[in-house]
Amino acid sequence: MYDKLEKIEERFNYLTESLGDPDIISDNNRLRDISRERSKLEPIIEKFNELRRIDNNLSEAQEFVSSDDDEMREMAKAEIEELTPLKEKIIDELKVLMIPKDPNDDKDIYLEIRAGTGGDEAGLFANDLYKMYQRYCESQKWKFTTISYNETSPGVTKEVVVEVSGEGVYGKMKYESGVHRVQRVPTTETQGRVHTSAASVAVLYQIEVEDVNIDPKDLKIDTYRSQGAGGQHVNTSDSAVRITHLPTNTVVTCQDERSQLKNRVSAMKILVARLQEKAESEAAATEANSRKLQVGSGDRSAKIRTYNFPQGRMTDHRIGLTLYKLDSIMNGNIGEIIEALIMEDQAEKLKGENA
Repeated sequence: MYDKLEKIEERFNYLTESLGDPDIISDNNRLRDISRERSKLEPIIEKFNELRRIDNNLSEAQEFVSSDDDEMREMAKAEIEELTPLKEKIIDELKVLMIPKDPNDDKDIYLEIRAGTGGDEAGLFANDLYKMYQRYCESQKWKFTTISYNETSPGVTKEVVVEVSGEGVYGKMKYESGVHRVQRVPTTETQGRVHTSAASVAVLYQIEVEDVNIDPKDLKIDTYRSQGAGGQHVNTSDSAVRITHLPTNTVVTCQDERSQLKNRVSAMKILVARLQEKAESEAAATEANSRKLQVGSGDRSAKIRTYNFPQGRMTDHRIGLTLYKLDSIMNGNIGEIIEALIMEDQAEKLKGENA
């Protein structure tokens, strides 16, 4: 472990020196990339320096353990007893910090929410999730842009696609993929019975269209007039775009922009993100089967969370986390849940590293 840390330190020092290079200072892209990499290594270096200070203090204390001076000997023993568990704690923290990071964690995402089983109640819940994520993203200072919104009636969401951009978006939001289940009494329920409905969430990190090899012959592109709210341009021009990837029957529609070209660009970007996610999900299926806890696996078919309104309870089934503050959660305060998922995922990866 110390060898790895020393190599990381060498890299950190090199990056630090590079920030003073006039050629790099004049190149904004290189300067940004180097600064970003250095900032990621800095917490490891700080912990490593702390570990070395403890090692030095332990070595000095060890020298006095066999001292003829009773007082010095007892002081040395006490210091060793105090520093040994502290050293173990820092080593554990360093192991977590050194877990290989997902290279996609800093990427922007497309967030897709779809109503599932439960009729209008599922659509109402999908809209609730949409608002929950909007408030959470606002608290993170992320940009939240609705790309496509399809509702069956006001407040009843059939499907919505949102672009979220900012620092570390995918690294936090990737844990939200899966089926979200709600248990509550619908407003139309006269008997006061609790109904169960569901909505699915998919989190797709963005990639460049050029990075995915798609044969133009595999695409069917249709244009049509936009439907629903949007102003006078609606139903007056064929600005809406539907792209179908024939081999996988993946369909993407965009109609929120007035420009057909902008809708086509957005639809294509969402399509490649979906195709990439599909390919990665299939490739990871074998690995996922060997993981008892599929935190961050992105399995859309897995029931990940239940929101029970009568009890004011939210339960994340992947880690067994239950919180009795549903109103706050639905208001966008989901940071505690996401942090718990990140920690559990790190612990699982750490087990794999040790194995």
